[in-house]
Amino acid sequence: QLQASGGGLVQTGGSLRLSCVISGSTLDIKAIGWFRQGPGKEVEAVSCIRSRGNNTYYSDSVKGRFTISRDDAKNTAYLQMHSLSAEDTAIYYCAASKGWSTYAEHYDYWGQGTLVTVSS
Repeated sequence: QLQASGGGLVQTGGSLRLSCVISGSTLDIKAIGWFRQGPGKEVEAVSCIRSRGNNTYYSDSVKGRFTISRDDAKNTAYLQMHSLSAEDTAIYYCAASKGWSTYAEHYDYWGQGTLVTVSS
């Protein structure tokens, strides 16, 4: 199971940190990803990180503003978000995959989502 948290209301230019706690067996998890779905938009990959090693992926829209990380001891992944704008408003989901991928359809386990609202 994945449990995402940390969403909320923030002003333009503000920051938030999302957390994703992974419970249960993690032996088959090879990647953790953050995805989002904005109002009227499709799900898009925001950032992904390998479960072992340091390979990461960032979408062009968040590169330089968001940082993905993980704490293996806590089975937790994070998404630190800075310089937020209205375009970042979305439900953010964390997901886990049995292989490395940046495509949502390749992710096997999904959390419930946490809402991020950026107000101007």
